[in-house]
Amino acid sequence: MKSTLLLPSRVFAAAAMVVSLMSWLPAQAQESRWAAAGEPTAKSLIDFERQWAEAGCTHNGIEKTILAEDFHGTAPDGSRYSKKEAVADAQSGVREEACTIYEVTVHFFGDAMAILYGSESAVHVEADGRKHTVKLTWTDTWLKRRGAWQIVAAQDMPSEMK
Repeated sequence: MKSTLLLPSRVFAAAAMVVSLMSWLPAQAQESRWAAAGEPTAKSLIDFERQWAEAGCTHNGIEKTILAEDFHGTAPDGSRYSKKEAVADAQSGVREEACTIYEVTVHFFGDAMAILYGSESAVHVEADGRKHTVKLTWTDTWLKRRGAWQIVAAQDMPSEMK
């Protein structure tokens, strides 16, 4: 009789330990931290952001590389767009000048997710030659999949030039 009482208590103890470990693992995977100055991964992500901010001036095609296939962004006017639409828009030939990226900060969540916060400006050149400066403040969500970092979501909003 004694052995049958011990078995359920041992099973319960083992199950409690498994549940305890399972609740600990997701918390560890979601620990967050701000990137340290000069951190290689952060510097690389910021460089990709710089290339995207300069794409209107350089037409470098970076969108094909850094946007995930399941990417969705929200444009400054509130409309949503996909990677396919972002690539097509980049190839439309809209002219920009003086593409500039400002301070970018990187917040890591575990080893495979980062949110980058930044701003940029560019001078848009209309078909009739008129020019106007546009500044955007943005939040981009990066995810590391199969060893490669890509943007899975972006939110852009217009902001004042200061």
